[in-house]
This record gives sequence, C-alpha cells and structure tokens, in this order.
Amino acid sequence: MDATHEQQGGRLVAIGDTQLYVVERGQGYPLLVLHGGPGLDHRMFGDYLDPLADRFRLFFVDQRSQGRSARAPEETWTLRRMAQDVGELADVLGLARYAVLGHSYGAFVALQHAADFPGQAAQTIVSSGLPSARFLAEVEANLAAFEPIELREQVASSWAREQSARTQDDMASIMHDQFPYQFADPRDPRIAEFESRSAGAVYSPDVLRYLSSQEYGGIELEDRLGAITQPLLVLAGRHDRTCSVAGAEAIAQGAPRAELVVFEHSGHMTYVEENERYLAVVRDFLLRHGA
Repeated sequence: MDATHEQQGGRLVAIGDTQLYVVERGQGYPLLVLHGGPGLDHRMFGDYLDPLADRFRLFFVDQRSQGRSARAPEETWTLRRMAQDVGELADVLGLARYAVLGHSYGAFVALQHAADFPGQAAQTIVSSGLPSARFLAEVEANLAAFEPIELREQVASSWAREQSARTQDDMASIMHDQFPYQFADPRDPRIAEFESRSAGAVYSPDVLRYLSSQEYGGIELEDRLGAITQPLLVLAGRHDRTCSVAGAEAIAQGAPRAELVVFEHSGHMTYVEENERYLAVVRDFLLRHGA
C-alpha cells in the first residue's frame, strides 16, 4: 500500500499502526498544525491560518482516530501516542526540519511531543495549552462565575453531555453550546462567523467520550519542561477560562528557550479573536528561529 492516497481534498498518510488525514496548503517551511478537542478535526482552524501559506507549508492534521483519519485501537488514544504520531508523520512526509503548532488539546499534544522527543521539531508553538492537569481545576471556578447565567447553564449542560455524546449532531450541539465560554466576550458576534468559517467538521464523539472520562489524557509535564531543547512559543489569551495565563507562564518558566505572548483581548480562541496579531507573532517567531 502506498504511504499516502488522496481523499476529499486531503490525503491519508500511513504511519505506524494507523493513517492520519492531512490537508496541505502553501509552500515553504513546514508547519504541522494540530487541532483541539478531543474529538474535533482540522476544520476548527477554518481559513484563519491560511495567510501563513505565503511563507509556510501548512499541514493540517486530523489526529489519531479523529476527523477523517483511520480508526486506531482505543488503547492508543493517549497523549503520548499522539505525540509519537507527530514525528512519525513528519518522517513519512520527508520533513527533515519542521515546526509544530498545536491549539488547545493540540497544544497538549505539541508540548508532549516537545518533552518526549526534544529537538525532533525545530520549533514548537503551544497555543492555549497547559503543562499540567492541575490547572484544569480552575475551569469549574471560572464557570461558577461565568455570566450571563443562561449561558453558564448552557455551558454546564454541554460539559455534562460530553460523556454521552454518540452522534455528529451530539458533538455539534456540544461545541455550539461551549463556544461562548471560549471567547472573552461570550456574546461576541465573531462566534457565529467562526462557526461559519469552520463548518464541515467530522466529529469523533467516541474519542471525546473516552478522553473526557480519562481526564483528557492527564497531561503532566511540569517536571519535564527543562528537557525541551527547541525554541518554544507559548501563546495565551488573557481571558482564557479553560487554559489560564498561569498555566502558560508555568510552561514559559520551565522550558529553557520559551517565549510567552499574552493576547490581552482574547479568551481561548486567540487565533480568531486577535487573528492579525496571532499570525504576526507566529510568523515572527518562526522566521527569527530559522524557518
């Protein structure tokens, strides 16, 4: 079997024990882009990162058992295995030197990859991520203070439904109900724009259901950040109720070559809420570090 074959605008790439669906845009220095979730796919980025395609070769990846990627055994749905997938994918794609950008759950995977395989990526970007599950304890407190109250109840209900999600419609409803919590302004008109620009996702409710019952893979890297050898860009939204600035600061303080950029007008969705600055910061970091 060929290592890759075309499918619906992207291609399936055979790595190790599975196949990952990859959509490629642009030319230039390779940047592997990892989506959030768990249970989402590359469509969560919509076209928001596409301006980078003038200088960078973007590889939008549907991670293990998610989106249009092949189904892999449930016991392999771990942060460590998804991190290993990153390097295996780069090898199959023939990328001798590349960067990784992960957002939200993808940031957990990107950071795990940097800690488990130091220097395998030449640069790593952790966007709205955390170094330890202990920081997730803040989420419930943030929800308790979340206004307006009708949206607080909507978000709480969506979280409760994660462990029973079964269908595409279940996932779409959960995501829609959570978006107000993920933006600095819960009534931001750009939420509807984001939903339009990121339409077409293939959700994986089984992955969400499994990992939401497993503490989302239990990221625990605070005591290993010192081993990360490559330049690390840490991006955080000042008003992020899910992945706090405190968590981003812990990453930046622990990794020897880390830089922290805080987006003062953003929540969790920095690449949407402050898109122009986000793109400029990512571009500058990669070019300064030899992309």
